[in-house]
Amino acid sequence: MFRSKAEEDICNILKEKNIPYQYENSKVHYEWYEKKKYIPDFFLLDNGIILEVKGRFKIEDRKKHLFIKEQKPWLDIRFIFTNPKAKLYKRGKMTNGSWCDKYGFKYCSIREGIPEDWIDERKRSTTIHKIFNELTY
Repeated sequence: MFRSKAEEDICNILKEKNIPYQYENSKVHYEWYEKKKYIPDFFLLDNGIILEVKGRFKIEDRKKHLFIKEQKPWLDIRFIFTNPKAKLYKRGKMTNGSWCDKYGFKYCSIREGIPEDWIDERKRSTTIHKIFNELTY
């Protein structure tokens, strides 16, 4: 029920002191604006696909890629995981691969190699030009 032992300890203290509380029952909405730069691991020149290689898929990386997808939907970012079945959190159910499925990213396993259809995929030259212009060197 609790995300950490510390939260459970605080719950017990509140109960002991008969202090009314709610645990993770509400949300605070906010926006996070910060100028950042993303350096793609690999950019395929023939089709504009960006390959991002990940071992551990940290929360900061996941947030970054969601922000990029929202702000620059024409970028075709695909993930290559050392293990797509690795869980994002120790006790969680979501894996690297299921996160990609949920948010519409294509992915593969490094053991399987880069799918041939990714390599052979062709995009219109105007799309590749737009993607290429988005990258700064």
